[in-house]
Amino acid sequence: MYQRHYLETLRKRILEPRRFIQVISGPRQIGKTTLVKQTLDQAKLPSIYLSADGQLDNSGIWINNAWERARLQLKNDKTSEIILCFDEIQKIDNWSEYIKKEWDQDTLNNTQIKIILLGSSRLLIQEGLSESLAGRFESISMNHWSCLEMNDAFGMTPDQFVYFGGYPGAFELVDDETRWREYVRDSLVETAISRDIFQMTKINKPALLKRLFDLSANYSGQIISYTKILGQLQDAGNTVTIAHYLDLLSTAGLIGGIEKYSGQKLRQRSSSPKLQVYNTAITGCLSSMSFKEAREKSDYWGRLVESAVGSHLINSAFNKEINLYYWRDRNMEVDFVMENQNRLVALEVKSGRKKNANGLHEFAKRFPGSKTLVIGTGGIPWETFLKTVPLQLF
Repeated sequence: MYQRHYLETLRKRILEPRRFIQVISGPRQIGKTTLVKQTLDQAKLPSIYLSADGQLDNSGIWINNAWERARLQLKNDKTSEIILCFDEIQKIDNWSEYIKKEWDQDTLNNTQIKIILLGSSRLLIQEGLSESLAGRFESISMNHWSCLEMNDAFGMTPDQFVYFGGYPGAFELVDDETRWREYVRDSLVETAISRDIFQMTKINKPALLKRLFDLSANYSGQIISYTKILGQLQDAGNTVTIAHYLDLLSTAGLIGGIEKYSGQKLRQRSSSPKLQVYNTAITGCLSSMSFKEAREKSDYWGRLVESAVGSHLINSAFNKEINLYYWRDRNMEVDFVMENQNRLVALEVKSGRKKNANGLHEFAKRFPGSKTLVIGTGGIPWETFLKTVPLQLF
């Protein structure tokens, strides 16, 4: 679904005659590098791939030398164009300034070098683009693999997806849950926090951010106020700090906070976000239950199913296909509200847990013309929904 779309989009842009700076960002271990290498092989164009990961020299000189190498190859091979790819570009200090300098020089000299930039820190990539490369780039924001993609590629079942999530490189370890859990926790999650957040962003209270991550993963799918989060964390911080840290966790593709829908854009920033993991593997790797134990405990499994539905939706929202909210008024609640071009779809997930059944009816009365759907018992099977493109529901 998404990965195929990314591949087709990149291939199409690479084959265009014009020069470009193509920026590809997204969480760790979702296939960004594989995507680019496959596309370059299929395009059969001359290319140079370089990674800044592990480079001893993280200055802009590394970029300058790579660019001169591409210019020299372009001249010696007498080809009309060449593609220069920088992976983990955010690891180079002031990378965007050096890219801008070399790009503008090529523009002046009519040198046909196409540029691909890959990065796992969305925050730094976005900052560099807005500060230095405005008007010079196109971007592809990749996201976690969906249930359909994991099924197509590895035969993963919907039940497995709910617990083990959508990290393609982790699937071969699911038969050894201890090893799988350690791999996801240490190699994926901890690396994203320590390298994509701590090393790239000034964090005044790193211990607070880590505790926020653990708490949010355990409360995925639940609405909890920033004040209550502070109480749970037992820290002397403030709600602004917590909201900022949650935004950082979201840019790293780990955990987001879904805001309450009010119908008024100025009031949609709520003091009570709905916490949501982007990949259900995050919850699974921190769980004290095995996959079999989780599957047999109906209440807990119901929470995981709801979180998997939320994960499917929040990834679509990050791809800007939809705007995603929840809705609540007193004791009435709707799990998710999707918005697209002023159209609304309200979703209630029936996964076995007891809920007030009047939320959808009340939402439909408050917002005439909205579409209401039940996911799970009495509605669209959740297994089917996880293989559906949310935008198709409008």
